[in-house]
Amino acid sequence: MLDIQKIRADFPILSEKVNGKPLVYFDNGATSQKPQVVIDAIATYYQEINANIHRGVHTLSQLATDAYEISRVKIQHHINAKFSHEVLFTSGTTHGINLVANGFASILKPGDEILVSALEHHSNIVPWQMLCEKTGAILKVIPINEEGELIMETFDALLSEKTKVVTVNHISNALGIINPIKYMIEKAHAVGAAVLIDGAQAVPHLKPDVQDLDCDFYAFSGHKMCGPTGTGILYGKEEWLNKLPPYQGGGEMIKEVTFEKTTYADLPHKFEAGTPNIAGGIVLGTAVDYLNHIGFHNIQKQEEKLLEHATKRLLEIDGLKIYGTGKNKASVVSFNIDGIHPYDVGSIIDKLGIAVRTGHHCAQPIMNFFCIPGTIRASFSFYNTIEEIDTMVEAVKKAKTMLS
Repeated sequence: MLDIQKIRADFPILSEKVNGKPLVYFDNGATSQKPQVVIDAIATYYQEINANIHRGVHTLSQLATDAYEISRVKIQHHINAKFSHEVLFTSGTTHGINLVANGFASILKPGDEILVSALEHHSNIVPWQMLCEKTGAILKVIPINEEGELIMETFDALLSEKTKVVTVNHISNALGIINPIKYMIEKAHAVGAAVLIDGAQAVPHLKPDVQDLDCDFYAFSGHKMCGPTGTGILYGKEEWLNKLPPYQGGGEMIKEVTFEKTTYADLPHKFEAGTPNIAGGIVLGTAVDYLNHIGFHNIQKQEEKLLEHATKRLLEIDGLKIYGTGKNKASVVSFNIDGIHPYDVGSIIDKLGIAVRTGHHCAQPIMNFFCIPGTIRASFSFYNTIEEIDTMVEAVKKAKTMLS
């Protein structure tokens, strides 16, 4: 059992007050809060070893380089990648997806097909639309049902020898639905398609095993898993990363440059042009260490309790509807109250110190499917409590009374 109060003491912001009320932070799907060990690690880098990496023979450069590459290896082990050079540092999930989509521009031809799901965040839709415009490929959509689950029968039917890429999120950011990605990867590979998994919403809650999943690419962000903003990882199988051209040109990603010809560096540097977010990359390793110290089994048990309690309590409110009611869910509850705009509810409960997300959550196709403008999304982390959920429920009740 986790000592939640001890864990909460690791997060300075959780003792803050907002509008004179104790902060109840339920916007973890947008970004998680940071433990003191992560905050301290950022300062330590700049105070003690700040230098550019991979390029200097001086001591500080070597220390910074070592710390950066140690972090890469930590993340390799965390996701069970076969090689450390299959782990690319990015600025976040969006960067990783765009890197892959850009690379496929040299591979796809007119008439090839890309499958995306109706559950995707815009960052896993728009890059593929841009790719289709560039190559003449065709974008096809895996639909969802009223519970917010992907319709697997339609997915199976959409797959063909024309399918070259399947891209789907591990967990829906808007609904919390956990997708059957292992099944989808196996089926996609059977027709020769590559598979990219958007893991942004998954990595705060579980440890993805990329070799067990057998995905070709897995992208995620550091800031959703207690790490710094502006950090992320793209895992890619070595064979695929060798096939794709560089995403950006510049320093670090080259082996030799002349005006006649440039040759590219080996993995992973081929995809890491320019000076990276060095502090962020190093401290992402610190965040991974912290989460592993807590233990993902413990994290999952705590978040299951929070989800169960929140679902039960919210459904006590007349006229409240939850969207995303499938069996397999992460700790996200997305809901509306009949006749009340989600923004109005979010604004009122913010005055009571409660942070939730309102709107379409960068997932407008989901909202269009349900014929709604958006939802109120409460997304929980392991440092949240049952008492905080009860506080939110009472605040939502108050908002409903005021707005009815």
